Amino acid sequence: MKPPIGAYVVDTRSGRIGVVMGHEGPYVQLRPYGGGKEWDAEPASVRTATPAERLRAATAYANARSRGEVP
Repeated sequence: MKPPIGAYVVDTRSGRIGVVMGHEGPYVQLRPYGGGKEWDAEPASVRTATPAERLRAATAYANARSRGEVP
């Protein structure tokens, strides 16, 4: 099953949390929390992110912004 666009998911192969941006061929296109370069993941290696994982990603992004590491 392909996750819906806008869903927060974990790419279990890389451990990265991303937002589903689309589906291209057999892949799910993900973008990092807070933006950045998209990557492709196999649907079988993607699972829904838990609330704790989403919070951790949001906190990491907020901290990076406060340090001036992201625009």
